[in-house]
Amino acid sequence: MRIAFYAPLKSPDAPTPSGDRRMARLLMAALRAGGHDVFLASRLRSRDGEGDPERQAHLVRLGARFADRFVERCESGRIPTPDLWFSYHLYYKAPDLIGPAVARRLGIPYVVAEASNAPKRAGGPWADSHHRILDALGQAALVIGFNSRDKPCVAPCLGPGGTYLEIKPFLDGLPYQVDSSAGPALRAELGIAAGEPLLLAVGMMRPGVKIDSYRILADALSRVPAERRWALVIAGDGAGRPEVEACFSPHRARVHLLGTVDVARLRFLYQAVDILTWPSINEAYGMALLEAQASGLPVVAGDVGGVPDIVSDGETGLLCPEGDAVAFAENLDQLLLDMDLARTLGAAGREQANRCHSLESIAGQLTVALQALPC
Repeated sequence: MRIAFYAPLKSPDAPTPSGDRRMARLLMAALRAGGHDVFLASRLRSRDGEGDPERQAHLVRLGARFADRFVERCESGRIPTPDLWFSYHLYYKAPDLIGPAVARRLGIPYVVAEASNAPKRAGGPWADSHHRILDALGQAALVIGFNSRDKPCVAPCLGPGGTYLEIKPFLDGLPYQVDSSAGPALRAELGIAAGEPLLLAVGMMRPGVKIDSYRILADALSRVPAERRWALVIAGDGAGRPEVEACFSPHRARVHLLGTVDVARLRFLYQAVDILTWPSINEAYGMALLEAQASGLPVVAGDVGGVPDIVSDGETGLLCPEGDAVAFAENLDQLLLDMDLARTLGAAGREQANRCHSLESIAGQLTVALQALPC
């Protein structure tokens, strides 16, 4: 099956690190693993973060022009007509302005992965984009959801014959190899004493929910008893770094900011530390949480969005209410006091990731779902 792939929020081939781009690339890889011919149909970014009607109107015009050109090229035989249009991540700030028109005019199925519906946006500056999301869902032959908490608002928007499929977020290259030398190497590099529990936080330092997560983490660490031993390693950078540094200033001697790290370095960090900590403010599900578990780390996180679809509370990690620094500190302290429990949770997380979250298992599910679509 020839599949036209599009991600209106962030193009999957853009260089800036992003969990969203990572999942788009993984989806393309999973589709290819199922034997499909997948190509990136457009790099148009439809996001309007300010609720600007002029920008939205401009983006609508760009989307319509691209759709016209794409259809004309298919109908003229200059490019092969795809069998399917597949769009990833639709929400009110980044609607799909291309796929529905192309699929309708070419008479091919329209498929969406990770869509959200925010009824409160039916009025206000994003009202037009909100209604475009509803129209796209109504046209979709298949909607794929990674976050179980999206389904109640999304599934009722499907049109006749539309199907909703829940799948797990997933990773490639599982099982990850275990490197017992990583911990001593990182301690030597950063000057951290043996036996001091190593915590890891992974997140870009962007204004908004990422900075909010760092604030909660810093607050929680201030609530952990002062006599408790720990060191925190932070992987991530961005415009909000001064604000993050200020949040952790009371713990300056215990916090190590590494800046942006590449994939190999991040994999090394997962192998080297003891606990992944992230408050998960407004998190969809959190690829770093899944990568950490696949590396055998226990996770301390916020119970929000699709995080419980990845982290099983009390089995592979400990969850607390979103934004609750007191509860977050209590969960973290529980593991600092009982590293045997931390290792048990980490081992269970690794087993769960290998069993439920591999690219190969998801590729099979996607192929079965796509084969069932009407031609």
